[in-house]
Amino acid sequence: MHTIMLKAKLHMARVTHAVLNYEGSCAIDGDLLDMAGIRENEQIQIYNVENGERFTTYAIRGEEGSRLISINGAAAHLASPGHRIIICSYAHYSEAELENHQPALVYLQEGNHVSHTSNAIPVQLA
Repeated sequence: MHTIMLKAKLHMARVTHAVLNYEGSCAIDGDLLDMAGIRENEQIQIYNVENGERFTTYAIRGEEGSRLISINGAAAHLASPGHRIIICSYAHYSEAELENHQPALVYLQEGNHVSHTSNAIPVQLA
């Protein structure tokens, strides 16, 4: 049996561009992709904190060091520059792989600069 688990997350990224007339996808600063372990052309889920939109696309490599987060193609209708988004990737893991699985969590602050990283989401308190 395989279980689908969170592989990586870019938390609270800011959309820098929304380009309707561009081949669909989400361009992400290559440094952020590498830090999160998200591969070019990998399927990603995007959750828009501002309007609640949730959509699936794929990651393309943006210029390293640019802090670029560009929502392209039809998805440009779902997120605008300045919107806060959460970008997640998921993977299938075997029972053996789950024993040591830890997601790569990258937390961003203004300007899409990394504030910190982690491998565990804090327990939610009541």
